[in-house]
Amino acid sequence: MITICEVGPRDGLQNEKDVLPPETRAELVNRLAAARLPVVEAVSFVSAERVPQMVGAEEVVGGIERRDGTVYAGLALNEKGYDRLREAGLDEVRFALAATESFSLRNANASVEEATVAAEKVLARAREDGLRSTITISVSFGCPFEGAVDPAKVVELAERLSAAGNVVLADTIGVATPGQVRKLIADSGASGFHGHNTRNTGFANAYAAVEAGATTLDSSIGGLGGCPFAPKATGNIATEDLAYMLEGDGVETGVDLEALIQISQWLEQLLGRQLEGQVYRAGASPASRST
Repeated sequence: MITICEVGPRDGLQNEKDVLPPETRAELVNRLAAARLPVVEAVSFVSAERVPQMVGAEEVVGGIERRDGTVYAGLALNEKGYDRLREAGLDEVRFALAATESFSLRNANASVEEATVAAEKVLARAREDGLRSTITISVSFGCPFEGAVDPAKVVELAERLSAAGNVVLADTIGVATPGQVRKLIADSGASGFHGHNTRNTGFANAYAAVEAGATTLDSSIGGLGGCPFAPKATGNIATEDLAYMLEGDGVETGVDLEALIQISQWLEQLLGRQLEGQVYRAGASPASRST
């Protein structure tokens, strides 16, 4: 059983030029939960000046219709963000930090060490408060400013932050290849992978992560996404495409593929453009519908 973490409402929408109102973002979260996604990253508790697409996080959470079987998560980059997340009543904190100094300074305005210390503080508070936690190590496979990333640095960060319930390695700019993903997941002991399909290797990389022992995969409905602080980074791997691949290969996810397809079709109308995903346009195959 692979756990798919849906990051579309946060990582997906944060790169859209249009700012969707909180009630629409809450509706997206509700639709995704109804499609039986086990984890939905609903909001980001960050500065609205730096990421205006994420304004009104508390309003989004207020519009969520909680569903049994779904964990509702939010991103926090510091203790202030964690305070907001806890007050909003979410189930899980997801903390992202970078493996390189340049990306860390641009994304979090902090050095890698400063961000790691902040992560440790948030993890400790989450344990005390009984909240789930996930650490995502951004630019684990390549950095837009520094190029190749030393795998030993990623392994070191993963080991230092292993107190988190889940450690996810992120291919933020979509430069990894399956062999690299397979090796770094195995060497670091990370339980999750976050892939972008910038160079059309995202799905092969996700499968390699599973082969290496990962039990959680991040994805975004319709392939929405990118990173405002990573030039040329394109969307995350599409949730419905990922589910189609895994389920077709006998890897159970528990999600409702047809519901995911309908959500992407709704989003296409809402955003006024074709999305990056493939399956929502082609449809599930007759063979997949009969199983």
